[in-house]
Amino acid sequence: MSTSRTTTFLPSECADAAPVARTRAPRSEAEAAVFAAYGAVRERIHARIGEFIALWENGSEGDIFSELVFCLLTPGSKARSASRALDAITRAGLLHGGGVSELAPHFNTVRFKNNKALNVVLARELFCGCGSRGIRECLLQFPTTPERRDWLVQRVRGMGYKEASHFLRNVGFCEGISILDRHVLKNLLALGLIDEIPASLTRKRYLAIEKMMESYSGEIGIPLSHLDFVFWYKETGEIFK
Repeated sequence: MSTSRTTTFLPSECADAAPVARTRAPRSEAEAAVFAAYGAVRERIHARIGEFIALWENGSEGDIFSELVFCLLTPGSKARSASRALDAITRAGLLHGGGVSELAPHFNTVRFKNNKALNVVLARELFCGCGSRGIRECLLQFPTTPERRDWLVQRVRGMGYKEASHFLRNVGFCEGISILDRHVLKNLLALGLIDEIPASLTRKRYLAIEKMMESYSGEIGIPLSHLDFVFWYKETGEIFK
């Protein structure tokens, strides 16, 4: 894979996601906790999103592929565990060239290591093989971020709506998408925005919760691209990715 940098148009959607004035007082203890957490970490969220934008604008195709692999490693596993697995194959020189049998032993910090090793190999073939288009070109053929997400879900093995949303946000595409992981769903339940945490999320159910979350973010004045970070901070005490 080429590691040369390129300057490619990036929608300014993440950078433009400025908070708006809150329109009401908190309606519950759970909502007051969300407001307090956002006040504590808002500037850190802005800085983290700036790093995502810089990755897209200044990083190589290899850097972006690394972020894709991170997101493929997250299902059923903690983000820190996925990051350690990614670090392991990067240090071993296997990110851009290892086969399934070579990758899997380095994935002991995540669940389903053999399946995830296959997902990484197939993603590499899709984006990095001889004659294949890079990730930037593939994403920018679509005019909107939800369309980019649909394409990723359809084409990248192991990438559902949560993982595709996570990847797109982590490379600077934030418009109209949410990362509905267990931390986010737990907070939506505590806020009374959903009745239960779904055992699984169909596309229809994912989009319905996402639309509700977008409406709620506008109501409370916290940008949608910031809200999942707030929920994660409340649950984990950190701003990671």
